[in-house]
Amino acid sequence: MDDLDRAILDVLRRNARTPVSEIARRVGLSNAPVARRIDRLERTGVITGYVAVVDDAAVGEIDAFTEIRLTGDTDTREIEQIARQIPEVQQCFTIAGDPDALLRFRVTNVEHLQRVVNAIRRTGLVAGTKTLIVMSSFDKGSSHLGTD
Repeated sequence: MDDLDRAILDVLRRNARTPVSEIARRVGLSNAPVARRIDRLERTGVITGYVAVVDDAAVGEIDAFTEIRLTGDTDTREIEQIARQIPEVQQCFTIAGDPDALLRFRVTNVEHLQRVVNAIRRTGLVAGTKTLIVMSSFDKGSSHLGTD
């Protein structure tokens, strides 16, 4: 990884559909070297995929974060295993300090969120939770500002 790779990644993070010619112009290379670098970044696992940024409100969904405090004898890998089994979990972060983990959910409404959080609480691994509902968001990688 060098500064050119980082510059290419920065462009792709903002818009993964940016044409190679535009990326090349922005980073000061010709098309062929940029295409080779992107291929290498994909092959080596630096780029793991491409996603569409969706306006959750437009499709009737909300995002929420739940802080998880685990019981004293719970290994953080156990909460990761549970998170993988719950389709509403978009991301799971195990973190240092208090709380032990942070889960990001995408749900259809607050009642749906409550059911999901209650299911996690019933696992016996969780000592406490705190849930935060996203009111609006800004993604630095795009010009999208979502508001509900």
